[in-house]
Amino acid sequence: MHAEMIKASAEHKIVVKNLMQFYVYDFSGFVTLDVEPDGLFAPYPALDDYWNNDPARFSYVIKYNHKYIGFVLVRLINSDQQARFSIAEFFVLKRYRRKGIGKFIAMQIFNLHRGQWEVFQKKSNLPAQKFWLKVIDEYTNGQFKQRIEKDKVIQEFENLPGTNIIK
Repeated sequence: MHAEMIKASAEHKIVVKNLMQFYVYDFSGFVTLDVEPDGLFAPYPALDDYWNNDPARFSYVIKYNHKYIGFVLVRLINSDQQARFSIAEFFVLKRYRRKGIGKFIAMQIFNLHRGQWEVFQKKSNLPAQKFWLKVIDEYTNGQFKQRIEKDKVIQEFENLPGTNIIK
């Protein structure tokens, strides 16, 4: 596999911003989103924060055979005196799905950010639920919890350094 994940530098910001239009288009199948008068979806809120030295936000681009095919945005959330990582957004262009690239990248992300994790999907987004359930189950050897909260399905697990669930 020639997939790679690269920490997104300032020069990658426009790549993520442009790929975000395809991501939002895909996501509009699960939530009510329409284009603005200029024919584009509204800019992603707080995207700039991923490049403003915010220590709680991490951005990555995904390349396959030297072509940009997606991105990952990760947040570190501090609430209830417990920090946990969360996938804010995860996107792979349709042409490159179902080839193991998403799973490969997700596991790299989990290995890179060790600690408590919470991954959620909209209840209406059944393909995302299926993907994350399969990836997290394999990554943790079934050692995760899943709950439903309002309009979200949420998986929780931990991958602290030294644990042997790491792939």
